[in-house]
Parts: sequence; C-alpha cells; structure tokens
Amino acid sequence: MKILIVNGSPRGTRGATFGVVEYFMKGAKEAGASVDVLHLTQYKINHCTGCFSCWTNTPGKCIHKDDVENLFPRLDVDLLVLATPVYVDGMTGLMKNFLDRLIPLSSGKVEIVNGHSRHPSRYGKKHGERKLALISVSGFPELDNFDPLVKHVEAVAKNMQSEFVGAILRPNAWIIPHMLERNAPVEDIIEAVVQSGKDIVQHGEFDRNTLNIISREIMPAEKVAELISQGFQ
Repeated sequence: MKILIVNGSPRGTRGATFGVVEYFMKGAKEAGASVDVLHLTQYKINHCTGCFSCWTNTPGKCIHKDDVENLFPRLDVDLLVLATPVYVDGMTGLMKNFLDRLIPLSSGKVEIVNGHSRHPSRYGKKHGERKLALISVSGFPELDNFDPLVKHVEAVAKNMQSEFVGAILRPNAWIIPHMLERNAPVEDIIEAVVQSGKDIVQHGEFDRNTLNIISREIMPAEKVAELISQGFQ
C-alpha cells in the first residue's frame, strides 16, 4: 500500500499533529506500507483565485507558478491521509488552501454519480481508487470538538468519490508529551496509534476499539481547563 500523509499543521514537525502522525507511520511501515509525508509549511502554495483557467484556458494547469503542480504526482497513492489540528472548528488554512488548489486534477465537465453532480478526474489516481483518512488533534478534551472537521473531510472524500475509512482523533494531545516525561499511563494511547497504522494496511480499515483508546480521556475537562489557563497567565 502506498500512503501519502499531508501535514497541514503550521507547526510542521514540531506540533502535536506530527507527534501522532509519527506513531501512525511507524505502524504502517511495520505492516509493509510505503509512506510519504508532505509538510505543507515547506512549500509555497498560493490561494485559488477562482478563475477556472485550469478548466478552460490551460486545462490541468494552474495560473500560479508555485510548488503545487510538482506535488501532484505524490497524490497517486492508495490512501491519502489529511493530518490537521482543529482550528476554529475545522482544518487549518494551510490544509484548506491546499485542497482548493487540487481542482486542476479534475475536469470542469460534470457527470452524475450516484445521483449527485461530480467533476471527473483528469489524470493520476482516478476518483474512487483512493481511500481517504483523517488524523487530527485538539487542545480541548471534548471529543465533539472534532465533529465539524470530520463532517468536512467526509464531504471531501465524497467529492473525490473516495472511501472515507475513518478518523484518528486525539483530544488535548499537547498533554501527552508531558505525561510521557512523568511516566504517566498513556502508553496504551501510543500503542493504539501504532496499531491503527498497521490496521489500515492489513485490513483496509480502522478498528473501532483501537480508535476509542486513542481518543480516551486522560484527565477531567476541569483539570485540562486549569492547566491551559495557567499556561496563558
């Protein structure tokens, strides 16, 4: 299995998002997958202007001369993983900007698929041949903070005519490194993230029990709020 993980965290390799990604990668590689990581902070990606030149004047070619076009071949994978922290109830601007710039991969033509209007794939991995997954972290402890983001990514998968295979979600992920330093009991979470990487390669899906361990409560919300507040005093 070929996997591409798109890291949309502005903190790049220093953030909690990549902390989870690394454990997922470990499991996927141990299961025999080829894993590529694309850190969006390392590339120049202009915003889409909505001119549709990539559908009309220069089919498949964007007007921007930045790094995006050179990234297209890396999307020819079996599984695309979008990794992003929760920012204002959704994905980061970096991630959304990147997804907006993928429209040259589709044709401006419209076809009806399962009763819904879709743009057919232009080249590379055809729609429906690539699976899509989400890895996300949040500073808050409540799991429902991920709901809008998960719904959005599910819609992105549907738009790409790809199977959404699930989400690895870790609330208050910033606490985990501190707890590891103190030998606190969070190893089961780390092991579960590694296992999730193995599961997706070996079975093509995540195990629900494993995902529940990854997102389990570490400490009461009141304690998390106290720690966050202290950190910003």
